[in-house]
Amino acid sequence: MQSSPIYYGLLTLLAIALLFAAGTDLKRREIDNWLNIAIALAAPLFWWAGGLSLWPDVALHLGIALAAFAIAAGLFAIGQMGGGDVKLIAALALWFPPTAFVQMLIVMAVLGYLLTMGLGVRWGSRFSSSSCRC
Repeated sequence: MQSSPIYYGLLTLLAIALLFAAGTDLKRREIDNWLNIAIALAAPLFWWAGGLSLWPDVALHLGIALAAFAIAAGLFAIGQMGGGDVKLIAALALWFPPTAFVQMLIVMAVLGYLLTMGLGVRWGSRFSSSSCRC
């Protein structure tokens, strides 16, 4: 059933929503709640279009989404992740198969690390000791 037009149409809509989320995150440093809610609420339709069974497929997606939300909320609590990112990760756990979701998290972590290090080098050079007026 994964070859149905509905299935691929939903994947296309997810891609558009993620591009929109990336754009707003880059521009305003926030991801809108309505977008995260829409992504999460569209997941059951995607499950139906993909032919997922309630047990164990949908239950596994829900469990992974709950675990991902709990872990990401912990990272949010210590200031390591934004609230919109937490909600988006949990919503994406409803869409991705478990192995693909873990792969996405690994890619996200590596890219986040590289971005953080790149920004650190860029901003760190602005505050070097040679430019300090102590």
